[in-house]
Amino acid sequence: MGVLGKISLFTVFFSSFLIIPPVIPFNACSGIAWGAEIKSFGTDGQNGQSGQPGQNSQNADNMTIFSDGSPLTLNLAGRDGQSGQNGSNGETANCGNQPVNVRYNVQAPDGGNGGNGGNGGDGGNGGSLTIYATDPAYLRQIYVNAAGGKAGQPGQGGMGGQGCLCENPYWTIETCTGKPGDPDYRCTTAEFRCQNGRNGTNGLNGVAGREGLVGKLTLINLDKPLETDEPAATVTMATLKDKGYILSRNIWETRTGARALLASGSIIDDQYLALVERLERSFILVWNAPQSFQNFADQKISISLENNQGIKVDLPQDLWIEGTTQQQKNFTQFIVYNAMRSQDATQLESQGLLGNRRDLKLTLVDKANQSNLIATKFKISYRTTQSDPRFRPVSDYTTKYEGEIPEDLISLDGNKFTINVGQLPINDRDLRSGLGVEIKLVGTRSFAGYTAEQTITVREVLGPFK
Repeated sequence: MGVLGKISLFTVFFSSFLIIPPVIPFNACSGIAWGAEIKSFGTDGQNGQSGQPGQNSQNADNMTIFSDGSPLTLNLAGRDGQSGQNGSNGETANCGNQPVNVRYNVQAPDGGNGGNGGNGGDGGNGGSLTIYATDPAYLRQIYVNAAGGKAGQPGQGGMGGQGCLCENPYWTIETCTGKPGDPDYRCTTAEFRCQNGRNGTNGLNGVAGREGLVGKLTLINLDKPLETDEPAATVTMATLKDKGYILSRNIWETRTGARALLASGSIIDDQYLALVERLERSFILVWNAPQSFQNFADQKISISLENNQGIKVDLPQDLWIEGTTQQQKNFTQFIVYNAMRSQDATQLESQGLLGNRRDLKLTLVDKANQSNLIATKFKISYRTTQSDPRFRPVSDYTTKYEGEIPEDLISLDGNKFTINVGQLPINDRDLRSGLGVEIKLVGTRSFAGYTAEQTITVREVLGPFK
């Protein structure tokens, strides 16, 4: 280590007065400047090496057994964590020889710092045990050691090495100018010092590892492997109709007293998990709809087992179904009475206007032919213009009527709607031949709780009555 930052106050004496140089605070990066040159001697001791940390131990393997009452001893203990290594000691400084009667200050060498101790490794967790046993008395024949491994001990920090002490802490040197007896003859005396070396600092002790966790018990009152949960599924309608589907859920309960169930002296977490019940519920799709099932066979339905043990049905957004769910003890039926795709609700198409004045009618055709299932209501906006709106955009429309169309002005014949526009409260002059009109219909179509809207716009010039 260098000498900067190690020298305290020094003084320089002259024959007629005392000079005290300024003391500059310690700065480990830039050092300090003495009033005279500073040189070090000897060699600083090397720092000690830090100890290696102890390795963490692996967790013990988990185990599953089927108990028939036979005595059994199981070692599921986690292994202990390894201890951290000690840090090595710092080396003692090599002092060498202190320079004598020199015209500069000197710094003795420092001892090396001790290395830090390594941290201890973590102990491994004890293995968890799953026991299938149909008789609780069988458990008394099973001794289990599922203790967690002990924590690894920390390494100790190394001792710091000794620094060197100055043999001669200070000395003076006289300097004269001129000849004795001459008026300009002057002598001055300067003092120089030696700074002792610093002892190395002791290394830090490591930190102990973590104790391993004790293993846990899971108890299953069955004599065959427990099947996994399947509380939800997404399945095609064809599968649900032809085969049905079984949803399941295992019901668990956290209890205390695991050690009392096992052989005396067993080491295991006292809280354990016990299977209370396995729920299995069947689901089937019953197709009582007049529509062909083949048009819907590939559609997928999501089903899920709820907390009340019933089955919830989630249909895709593009599928409109009229149906009902019938829940029995372990069996659920989903009965479909009618079905359609959502896009079939918005397949209305204008067939144009017919007549004028009070006999003006607008005809629509349902291209999906679903109007026998769907309830339909219409709103209308009736606007007129002096221009011909059929071939170019028109900006001078004037609204003559807006509102819902009464049901008695709408007739349905198969898939054909006829709307008696001329019977709406519109002035005769706004229904005359040769007048440009824009009719905007908004159809609201509803089926089994589903709703969709479709907007149809017709632009024509009213002609003579046909």
